[in-house]
Amino acid sequence: MSNRQAKGPFPTDATETSYNGSDRNAFEFGFTPQAELWNGRFAMIGFLAYLLWDLNGYSVVRDVLHLVSYAR
Repeated sequence: MSNRQAKGPFPTDATETSYNGSDRNAFEFGFTPQAELWNGRFAMIGFLAYLLWDLNGYSVVRDVLHLVSYAR
């Protein structure tokens, strides 16, 4: 088995550094593939947090729509 083949369910080093030659999970600033991965992860966490907040009865969207409907 060569070094580039996965041993088990885990990715190889070639997979982890396939974006721009550095670790894809590195926390880098700027317009890098790593920053876009982190941006997506934080967006998913924020979306889930808002859904849980909304299911709890606190809806910002509903409150804003009520304010817009009262302004007419």
